[in-house]
Amino acid sequence: MNNYKKTNSAIWSGRTSNDQLYLHEKIKCIDLENEKIPDNQGKAFAILGYACEEGVKRNLGRIGAVSGPDQIRKMIAPLSNHFDKETKIIDAGTIYCIENSLEKTQSITSDKIFQLLNKQYFNLILGGGHDLAYAHYNGIKKYHPDATIGIINLDAHFDLRSVNDKGNSGTPFYQISKENDRFKYLCFGIQEESNNQILFKTAKQLDVEFLKNTDFKIENKKAIGSLIDKFIADVDAIYLTIDLDGFSSAFAPGVSAPSPFGFSTDIALFAIERICNSKKLISADIVELNPKYDLDNITAKLAARLVYYIIKYISSS
Repeated sequence: MNNYKKTNSAIWSGRTSNDQLYLHEKIKCIDLENEKIPDNQGKAFAILGYACEEGVKRNLGRIGAVSGPDQIRKMIAPLSNHFDKETKIIDAGTIYCIENSLEKTQSITSDKIFQLLNKQYFNLILGGGHDLAYAHYNGIKKYHPDATIGIINLDAHFDLRSVNDKGNSGTPFYQISKENDRFKYLCFGIQEESNNQILFKTAKQLDVEFLKNTDFKIENKKAIGSLIDKFIADVDAIYLTIDLDGFSSAFAPGVSAPSPFGFSTDIALFAIERICNSKKLISADIVELNPKYDLDNITAKLAARLVYYIIKYISSS
């Protein structure tokens, strides 16, 4: 079985119009292995799926994230299209994890991300487990080998667990730190109850900047904005990763590790807009949607709206 598949265009469905009033009418499905990637001269975005939960299994999490990418696509499809005709959005297919081979899946994902970046597309990768981050970073690094890449993570967890045997959804940033001379990592939404003392110690040793969930609130937006600006000023490019389990379970019940003490949508959108407006953001992902535990597609709809707003912010920046 092939690890990569073109998306079935039938998944992009909804109300129809004669003027691309809905996003499913605007998005074109592309086979990265057998079709030419459309050239672009303006703002162009590529949606790529990472249907992999092997890292979640290895990290002893509850499974179900493998169905995340297509569920997010279904929630994006009926959204109203307010983007101009020059803004191109393609669906670049999905990478699947075959025979529990996380490492092979990550390698293929990195290659596809590089392929899209090389064609000047802004990537929006839909997970899947947060082990995607290791693949995503390496794809960016392949495209920008000499750049200092800053990682901004909206998440309840550091994901800095050491690798005892094989990598998993809790190890990606630790793996990145060990393979790169300059590790620049900023986390928003860290929950003390969800990260043990060793993880806080590791974060300190690696000079990780972070803000706990108790401080990642809209009333602190001035200080948060300054922290984002300072971090971005010190790097060449930004990779944004959004773990849906960082949100309160009131907004995101369908995740691998839900929490009622997560952050709210208002501060998340404030931070995302600030990052997008920096003009240094080149790629982003949304991970850990678990449709098996979602309620009325609340979490999938949240992920879809995040995709929408990232496209909106980047298009207007």
